[in-house]
Amino acid sequence: MLQIAEGPVTAERYRLLVESVTDYAIYMLDPQGTVISWNPGARRFKGYEDHEIIGQSFSRFYTEEDRAAGLPERALRMAAEEGRFEKEGWRVRKDGTRFWAHVVIDPILNPGTGRVLGYAKVTRDLTERREAEQALRRSEERFRLLVQGVTDYAIYMIDRDGLVTNWNAGAQRIKGYCPDEIVGRHFSLFYRPEDRANGEPERALQTAIDKGSFEKEGWRLRKNGEAFWAHVVMDPIRDDAGEIIGFAKITRDLTERRKVEADLETAREALFQAQKIEALGQLTGGVAHDFNNLLTAVMGSLELVRRQISDERQLGLIDNAIKGASRGISLTQRMLSFARKQELELQPVAADVLVAEMGDLLQRSLGPLIQIETNFPADLVMAAADPNQLETAVLNLAFNARDAMPEGGVLRIGGSNERVSGGHRIGLPEGDYVRISVADTGTGMDVKTLAQATEPFFTTKGVGKGTGLGLSMVHGMAEQLGGRLQLDSILGQGTTVEIWLPSSTGATAVDAALALAPAAAFDTATRPLTVLAVDDDALVLMNTTALLEDLGHKVIEASSGREALSVLESNEIDLLITDHAMPQMTGAQLITVVGERWPALPVILATGYADLPAGAGAGVLRLSKPFWQADLEKAVSGAMARRTTAAAA
Repeated sequence: MLQIAEGPVTAERYRLLVESVTDYAIYMLDPQGTVISWNPGARRFKGYEDHEIIGQSFSRFYTEEDRAAGLPERALRMAAEEGRFEKEGWRVRKDGTRFWAHVVIDPILNPGTGRVLGYAKVTRDLTERREAEQALRRSEERFRLLVQGVTDYAIYMIDRDGLVTNWNAGAQRIKGYCPDEIVGRHFSLFYRPEDRANGEPERALQTAIDKGSFEKEGWRLRKNGEAFWAHVVMDPIRDDAGEIIGFAKITRDLTERRKVEADLETAREALFQAQKIEALGQLTGGVAHDFNNLLTAVMGSLELVRRQISDERQLGLIDNAIKGASRGISLTQRMLSFARKQELELQPVAADVLVAEMGDLLQRSLGPLIQIETNFPADLVMAAADPNQLETAVLNLAFNARDAMPEGGVLRIGGSNERVSGGHRIGLPEGDYVRISVADTGTGMDVKTLAQATEPFFTTKGVGKGTGLGLSMVHGMAEQLGGRLQLDSILGQGTTVEIWLPSSTGATAVDAALALAPAAAFDTATRPLTVLAVDDDALVLMNTTALLEDLGHKVIEASSGREALSVLESNEIDLLITDHAMPQMTGAQLITVVGERWPALPVILATGYADLPAGAGAGVLRLSKPFWQADLEKAVSGAMARRTTAAAA
């Protein structure tokens, strides 16, 4: 409250002070609330000149609703009774506009009697500040609603000690805690026990303090204990003095994205492996084809030379060379199998019968330390396969199993009928298959070895103990037949190899078998023939010529398809023997032209490849490279017998 100051000098100073203030309306009221003084500040933001307001009731500054409620009178009464009245509220300017005011009313008392002589009233215009505060509140509310509305991110704050202080809807969705379950608890609750033990939460806080931010991906825990892969960002929150008062923490659940990335990486790796195997297959097939040609020349020459030698020592050396060539034939056959270029004799095969007939051979080959167990269902359907190749495949797998069980063990061979539908683990087209499994209890393979197991020439055996083509041959055979090779192995626990083959469809498989079956044995006593031999490899051509001439036939040589057509136009030819893989005009193309112009001419297609173009050599007798003279003689007899049969028909 105010008391009247004594003395003219002091009163004048107060007047000058009040008159100089423009940011506050400072004026006086009499006991009834009539304005009796008016300063420049009052004129500035209330709009009244002195003569317009002095003598008027201060109640005109109030809104109509406040006047109707008796607020002006109540303000004076409270000031008189309580010694002060202070409040904020709406007031009205001269022009009728409203402003937000902070009002202080102090009673002016007579020092002697204590009687109220009037009131000192100070008003400040806080409209701009109020609008700023309201704008800030609206902004904070919008931000709060924004944060609460986010469900893809966990957004929350923790205090300086790491205790959770608020919790948004995204945090509840991702982590599973309701606000009342987590607010006030330490954020380390979201870390795995091993991470807490390693001090990971404390390091995160310290990193945010030291570097101004912390960002990392890692495993976090939901309320139910489930781990999820999270991306975490933590930023320190500072007050006006720069002191850290807490941290803002944003967490995003990236589990699904990580899974997709892992699946994509797996797919990329599978594609890379497939491309690598395909490239190796192309290389291996090309090498095997060229090696076949070399072996053809070597074998034929050795056979012919052997007949001209009588010295026992020299015969022994030649026989040794023939054995080496035979091993080379086996090697090229395996290489072609891996490359899926081996000629297969497709027919329905009863896998259980095939394995049963191999029983004695398997037991003798594996030795007494290996126990063989078989498990085939009674209703096992037939597989569409080459029985010889399948038998060789089972033998190869059995030998691998034996080598993986040097101290002995159990070899289990079994089978089952399988139906493959979309999304099946084996990745084969939909249909019916026969699954043949060969499992051992041996040393098994680690992940790296397993990934390389089907690559050609890869072996874990010692030098000279394996070609590295066993599994690759089985892999190639299965793929060529429209099936799949599946390997599963655990180091120290054994290996299981599955061969998936299409099931035989009865007549269809039988027809296919007949179409690919080798020609039946015919009478080898054939009259001398004029034979046209075609091959772009001079060594092979010379060998074929020598073998045919040794059989008593006359041979005309041609090194290309076009040269062969020229020979046919000017000579009487009884039989055509041609290679397939030749530049400019392939053997298949040559056979097509010959079939149109000389349809009665017997033809033998000599090749080491199985994957000829569709229709190539249809109905033509095929001679697989490399071949012995007996194979060539049988093919010649068969071709001539076919012509005789066709002519008789």
